Amino acid sequence: MYCLKKFRDNHGYSKKQMAEILQISNSLYEKIEYKVRTPSINFLNRFKKAFPDFDMNIFFISDNDNQSENN
Repeated sequence: MYCLKKFRDNHGYSKKQMAEILQISNSLYEKIEYKVRTPSINFLNRFKKAFPDFDMNIFFISDNDNQSENN
């Protein structure tokens, strides 16, 4: 997911660090970031708990919309 990669890059986190923060496996995190898996409710809850100020609506906008808004 473009929004996850952008968030991670903007905050200087590695994929491994993000997985640790969210208390999920590195493999699962990578699958979600690479759009192999869709984020579950559990993932979204963990993300919101770890980053309470982040606008979660970004997860419900297509990656194409996210990229065009940021170009």
